[in-house]
Amino acid sequence: VISTSARGRIPTRDSVKIRRAEVEHSIPCLTSIDTANAVAASIRSRFSEQSTELVDINHMRTERRRLAFVKMQSCGNDYIYFDCLHDTIDNPEGLSVRLSERHYGVGGDGVILILPSSRADAGIRMFNRDGSEGLMCGNAVRCVAKYLYDGGIVPRREMTIETASGVRALRVVTRGGKACGACVDMGEAALDPARVPAAFTGAHGGPIVDAPVQIGEQTHRVTCLSLGNPHCVVFRDDVDTMDVDALGPQFEESPLFPERVNVEFARVVGPRALRLRVWERGSGETMACGTGACAAAVAAVLCGRCEPGGEITVMLRGGELKVRYENGRVWLTGDAYESFRGEVLV
Repeated sequence: VISTSARGRIPTRDSVKIRRAEVEHSIPCLTSIDTANAVAASIRSRFSEQSTELVDINHMRTERRRLAFVKMQSCGNDYIYFDCLHDTIDNPEGLSVRLSERHYGVGGDGVILILPSSRADAGIRMFNRDGSEGLMCGNAVRCVAKYLYDGGIVPRREMTIETASGVRALRVVTRGGKACGACVDMGEAALDPARVPAAFTGAHGGPIVDAPVQIGEQTHRVTCLSLGNPHCVVFRDDVDTMDVDALGPQFEESPLFPERVNVEFARVVGPRALRLRVWERGSGETMACGTGACAAAVAAVLCGRCEPGGEITVMLRGGELKVRYENGRVWLTGDAYESFRGEVLV
């Protein structure tokens, strides 16, 4: 409520009664239009507590920094990559919010930092468009492999990359001496509801496979698992026409998923083929999602919708990915492209 009355505290005045009611019902009250405008600007900016940089005004930089970046994508899942092997970046959360914006930044699904690692050839940290940090990004792992291979930083086709959810081994695919994609060992699919995490279980307290769940005013049958990031797969016949922008946030923000969730809306189009649309937590609907494609393929096998063994083709808005699910382990194969290079001032 915005109440700008300055006529004192006489209890009989409507303005005083309104402010008293606000306090009693724990409703925020603003008493200045300037403050209200500042709040509106903060909400509109998409910045939050976790992505707002704290600046020591006693040690501020005297000039802006120039940061080199590489824009890379796979199936249209595009990120802004920064080489931090010999440098550091302050507040990558805020940088992701700013640069992912299409009109005021570079535009993309988020920011990836390429880092040194004591456990692998290199490491990555990934940040979504809202500044939240993700644990794993299958498409980004392949793109980082291309960056390392083409730049001569790791001149081997077999390499390892450390993510927040563990070290991933991969094999680079080359064409004309340049990396054009990779096959990544994504590890085991975690089906334990506590590891997703999900605040409910499947039949007899077990994995959530084709289980009914109430989201909003509708009941959906879902399969939940983790591949570094939490995923909830929903099979629907209207994948191409459904309103993902309306339904996706209902899943993402549901109290059933305490750390929010990525949602995959899938349709089976063949014994080993799926059509997929993905709602990513922190980013909204994206052209593609590597771990999302893996989750959908795993769910299709577990639910008996696709044949086990061999590769499953997952058709996303931005292109195709290949997923193999065997003995509980998942492999993801897809392309990787460099779009352009540039500099930003921060």
